[in-house]
Amino acid sequence: MPNADLPKLRDAPIGIFDSGLGGLTVARAIHELLPKEDLVYLGDTARVPYGTKSPSTVTRFAREDAQFLVYQKVKAIVVACNSASAWGLEVIQRQFEIPIFGVILPGAKAALEASTNRRIGVIGTNATINSEAYQKTIRAIDDSAFVFARACPLLVPLVEEGWIDHPVTARVLKEYLQPLRKQRIDTLVLGCTHYPLLKRAIQEVVGDHVSLVDSAESCALFVEDQMKPLGLLLRNRRRKGRIQPFVTDAPDKFGVFAERFFGCQTESPQFVELAECGPLV
Repeated sequence: MPNADLPKLRDAPIGIFDSGLGGLTVARAIHELLPKEDLVYLGDTARVPYGTKSPSTVTRFAREDAQFLVYQKVKAIVVACNSASAWGLEVIQRQFEIPIFGVILPGAKAALEASTNRRIGVIGTNATINSEAYQKTIRAIDDSAFVFARACPLLVPLVEEGWIDHPVTARVLKEYLQPLRKQRIDTLVLGCTHYPLLKRAIQEVVGDHVSLVDSAESCALFVEDQMKPLGLLLRNRRRKGRIQPFVTDAPDKFGVFAERFFGCQTESPQFVELAECGPLV
């Protein structure tokens, strides 16, 4: 990356994409850690969820999402979707020249830092768990670790319904998490961007002795750590960073979800059709 380009690149926004609006938890974590940075967020709400799709489909969607953000002239891309990180990250890293980060590696590293008995649980969508991305990444870093994974497909619709503290959600969590409790885990990775909203309910089920790894928070820290040596982070901007969201369907519903997932004001969402970006390169 030529040094002459750095001032211009430094002023460019960071791009973030997810299959829907759950990735706003990642955007929030990045905004809180790097408040001067402008963010461009793409929620592929027309095709959500990715967690039930085939690996080839998820990879194609990830390429289209990344291409859209590249057209927005972002300086880096964060794949806030665990399913897209599991299946499509390496493909888009090879395809585009800007830095691209996923949520799997940061979450795996954070889990190993938190664990003392090396018995780590992971919960996520079917696609994320079936990919074994967290399992393989954790074991690649520390082959003494035991990883116990569980797909929890009902949690995303419960969160999107707003049933954060609902008795039904509590019962579903007990059903999903009981097998992991029996494995004597001391750390649990929340391997879906929706799950941080269930932190309190999950902690009640697994107990205070289990550390919860928030993939959004660990991803934000990883992005800062990786971009700092590249000289791409803003330090002297006086104003706060702006957040510009794009969605591929139902922009009128964005406000409700943004308040729930993001927690602060963004620009008005813009509707986009990814086909307008042209065929995949």
